[in-house]
Amino acid sequence: MKGRVVTFGEIMLRLAPEGYYRFVQADRLGATYGGGEANVAVSLANFGLDAAFVTKLPAHEIGQAALNSLRRFGVDTSYIARGGNRLGIYYLEKGASQRPSKVIYDRAGSSFAETSPQDYDWKEILKGADWFHFTGITPALGDGLAEICLEACRTAKEMGITVSCDLNYRRKLWSREKAGQVMGELCRYVDVCIANEEDAADVFGIRAAGTDVTAGTVSRAGYEDVARQLEERFGFRQVAITLRESLSASDNNWSAMLRSGKESCFSKKYGVHIVDRVGGGDSFAAGLIAALLNGESPQAALEFAVAASCLKHSVEGDFNMASEAEVRALAGGDASGRVQR
Repeated sequence: MKGRVVTFGEIMLRLAPEGYYRFVQADRLGATYGGGEANVAVSLANFGLDAAFVTKLPAHEIGQAALNSLRRFGVDTSYIARGGNRLGIYYLEKGASQRPSKVIYDRAGSSFAETSPQDYDWKEILKGADWFHFTGITPALGDGLAEICLEACRTAKEMGITVSCDLNYRRKLWSREKAGQVMGELCRYVDVCIANEEDAADVFGIRAAGTDVTAGTVSRAGYEDVARQLEERFGFRQVAITLRESLSASDNNWSAMLRSGKESCFSKKYGVHIVDRVGGGDSFAAGLIAALLNGESPQAALEFAVAASCLKHSVEGDFNMASEAEVRALAGGDASGRVQR
């Protein structure tokens, strides 16, 4: 696969108990790194694309460790600003069966949260890029970052670069009202919008009829209407919606839809037994970006994206370790999971 993609957001230190231990049980925490747009960049690099991640990291050893976690997968880190005092942290307790996963953020005052527009020369950063990607998490971190996102999107549009956004609403970061206001402005510059079964409702008040995510029920017709409304409101070229049927914290049904040119297509559905679901949506976004940049049809791009995300649910950590060949094998129908010798 070919193409240059630039992503912009925060990478954090992830601290998690071993296996399925609860926070109150744990006497040790494993340390890895991850964050929405960083996860997308790693996936894209693993698919063979030229992927650059843009952020700000402290100039001490922990910041360097986060940067090294990206470099090992071939992500371009040359536009990462350095400075500030701390790396954001998130704590993850993995759920199982009927016990949900839990995330606790400790990211206030991070280097990225306190970054400034002077840290980024977007015309230079986006030179030679085919695609720019961000998520709704980044502008949720403060008004300053919302303005930086807006500047990046405006510059990308002026340079003829495709812009994608995963709405990724996080209620622990901002209110629905604030999200709707800020994302409504940013979405004017977005070509490809990605959302899950709740984002459109939380951010823009657009709800799917006949759907109850807590009961694991999704309506294909309902989400087709959601995608149509998003397209009409913002003029998106394409709208992708992931459809997660949550049977429990351990088992989900996973599929997606893509509306493109007023036509909708739906992927096959996978029954997923979850090892680690964090980063599942990011792996979908990366798969979709990679396949669309590769010139694949909407249906083929959607199948590639869903297969990539399906595989991510079997991988520990935020980053998707699946190769393009593995994704294509699954998308092509090889879902047996048999040992390859």
